[in-house]
Amino acid sequence: MGVKKEARLRGRFKEDISESVQRYLASAPYDWRLYRQDILGSQVHAEMLARQGIIPRGDYVKIKDGLHSILKEIDSGRFQFKLELEDIHMNIESRLFELIGETAGKLHTARSRNDQVALDMRLFAREAAGKVVAALQGFNSVLVEIAEKNIKVVMPGYTHLQQAQPVLFSHHVLAYFQMFSRDISRFESCLSRINIMPLGSGALAGLPYPVDREFVAGKLGFDDVSANSIDAVSDRDFIIEFESASAICMMHLSRLAEEIILWSTAEFGFIEIGDAYATSSSIMPQKKNPDTAELARGKAGRVYGHLLAMLTVMKGLPLAYNRDMQEDKEGFFDTVDTLISSIDIMCGLVASTKINAARMKYSMQSYILATDVADYLVGKGLSFREAHDVVSRVVSYAIGNNRELNELDIKEYKGFSKMFEKDVLAITLQKSVEARSSQGGTATAEVKKSIESAKVAVNGYARQKD
Repeated sequence: MGVKKEARLRGRFKEDISESVQRYLASAPYDWRLYRQDILGSQVHAEMLARQGIIPRGDYVKIKDGLHSILKEIDSGRFQFKLELEDIHMNIESRLFELIGETAGKLHTARSRNDQVALDMRLFAREAAGKVVAALQGFNSVLVEIAEKNIKVVMPGYTHLQQAQPVLFSHHVLAYFQMFSRDISRFESCLSRINIMPLGSGALAGLPYPVDREFVAGKLGFDDVSANSIDAVSDRDFIIEFESASAICMMHLSRLAEEIILWSTAEFGFIEIGDAYATSSSIMPQKKNPDTAELARGKAGRVYGHLLAMLTVMKGLPLAYNRDMQEDKEGFFDTVDTLISSIDIMCGLVASTKINAARMKYSMQSYILATDVADYLVGKGLSFREAHDVVSRVVSYAIGNNRELNELDIKEYKGFSKMFEKDVLAITLQKSVEARSSQGGTATAEVKKSIESAKVAVNGYARQKD
């Protein structure tokens, strides 16, 4: 039924490869995930070979049908992956020999495993990028709904994790909408560089056959073909770029997770996580632990590690292909799985969370209006630096006397500056929010504009899917 794979690839060697080396070299335990991409690429490659007269049409039909049978076997779980066959490519090829005989050997005409695996990885990365974009778009849709629903909720805004100025809760939520929008843009941009077809580069030097690379690219949905055969088989920039975008996205998810963890504590009490996204303690029955958020925060480091590992693998490699590049797969697959699952979980977590608007308002000390008091003095004619100094002394006085700013009377205010009038006592949280009416600010009118703009983007997501 054909020569064994070991004999086909070890013809010049006098000794068989050892079992320990087989295990060390084998990628089949993880690159089996490329089986759909590998079979699709092989089917189109065989079709091109037949169209170009490189192999007979009848051989193409046998190859196509054999590959289809293998696809069904793998899908159904009946396919037996063999470690000694090293990788997904040789496992499929070996099975194809069993099904159709020596005709299977013609499939590898005008192709190397170097450009074959580059093709498979690009097909996989392209699909993964699309899934990530769709997941982020779904998350952004949820954030817009939450922002619109809570447009009247005021919360403390923080710098250095210290209360700084009051902001609309919706404004805070929409900050994450902007982060994830940039993530979407990064993955879409990455996708344009993923979608370059490397097949037809051979091992590194190109091919001596009249291949039609444009036909293969068109059938597989690529935007273009690679311009340099050496670069095509040795390039893993698209994986590094995907992992970089993933690391940034995981950083955004981790920041959100951190705020959810803080806000759900008894000390903050701003939110309550849905029961489906929390766990209890083994010994403390009162506990409601934000484990899903904590794990999303922790998984960010895992994705960072995969990015650094891939950069390290590639940094010293001479052109063209080197076996080191086999290390691109496990970390990449885990990055894809981790990122998509984290987006989905965090989206569900956020959607299930209850907002405690009263607690947010109650938590704000009057000192959070100190900047507004300084702005008030600026409006009376002081420079901001002078106003800042005056209000600093007012705040120090209030703290020293264990009082809030809104507990001071006008006589006490005038003791620091004659420019204070009774209207300083009318400064409130809501007035502070509404005063921040600059473009992109937290004033209600501006946040409503941001929500409408975000809804346009969300509607655009829906049109893309249609």
